[in-house]
Amino acid sequence: MCRQFGKIIILVMALFAFPATSWAQGAVSQTYSGEELVSAGQQFFGSISQGLAAVVERAVSQFGQPNAYILGEEGSAALIGGVRYGEGQMYTRNAGQLELFWQGPTIGFDIGGDGSSVMMLVYNLPAVQAIFDRYPGIDGTAYIVGGFGMTVLKRRNVVIVPIRSGVGARLGINVGYLKFTRDPTWNPF
Repeated sequence: MCRQFGKIIILVMALFAFPATSWAQGAVSQTYSGEELVSAGQQFFGSISQGLAAVVERAVSQFGQPNAYILGEEGSAALIGGVRYGEGQMYTRNAGQLELFWQGPTIGFDIGGDGSSVMMLVYNLPAVQAIFDRYPGIDGTAYIVGGFGMTVLKRRNVVIVPIRSGVGARLGINVGYLKFTRDPTWNPF
């Protein structure tokens, strides 16, 4: 009888121990802090990353902590109408890494070309596959704080904040969108 009672006690303790473990795992944040983003950006941008912290702080204070971010490279060119092409890796806490590509047309008072390293902060992404859509926005291409520029793209509740550091001369303001895809394509539409 004592043995059965001991087994029941062990079973009850085990049942209470497992939910506590899953609660502790659920407490892990699904978002990235400003410090984590600056650290990832400094590793990616390297020696040109001095102005990154100020731009990331601005984005986090305006939009909060993102639940994903993208690190990649892109190129663009424009003469009134323009195009932008890029590729990179999206990082999430719950789904790991995902390779993706982006492209998009622009139209506006815009001339020149540039190549950029880009970090995109992604907010309110409900699922990894939801990134594959078009995100419209207004883009001014003069670089701000320490050679970094920030723009905002939005579709429904998902907000994407590209932070670019680039070389080249593309000046002006334009309206356009970025389309994210699983595979590279030359079609910006």
